[in-house]
Amino acid sequence: MKALAAAAFLAAFLPAVLAATPGEVPVGGTLREAPLYGLTLDFRKLSDLRGKPLVINVWASWCAPCRAEMGSLDRLARGHNGKQFNVIGISTDDYPEKAQAFVVGARVSFDNYIDRDLVLENMLGANRIPLTVLVDAKGKVLAKHYGAREWDSRENKALIARTLGVKLD
Repeated sequence: MKALAAAAFLAAFLPAVLAATPGEVPVGGTLREAPLYGLTLDFRKLSDLRGKPLVINVWASWCAPCRAEMGSLDRLARGHNGKQFNVIGISTDDYPEKAQAFVVGARVSFDNYIDRDLVLENMLGANRIPLTVLVDAKGKVLAKHYGAREWDSRENKALIARTLGVKLD
């Protein structure tokens, strides 16, 4: 009887936990236009980044796992940004000055933006962070990876290369 009650509870609760964010673009879908408000650079549009695959990391300055993986993303960007693909960060911080302070203090080399109106957070499906989204040169979402990773590890560089169809050292 307890197992049945637990199963009923999970059946009712699990869909809400796994529900998509409002306006989420699923894997296989194409990202829509969105504003990119730079933390240390000028305003851009998401479409300005088309033409080269993207590694998009969604993070927040208060998120310990996000902060922990930022170094590996920076090392990945320093080795490959602008060559085979571009790396960008999207902060979900409510206070841009906190996000900017983190980026500057951590000496992050790749472009980071603030998601002022939750447009990107919802479109990318960031109902939990960190989230890293791999996108092809035309804006098609190829993969979504939740949780912190060592993005410059051999294993994850191979994952990026396979998913984006690029050759990495």
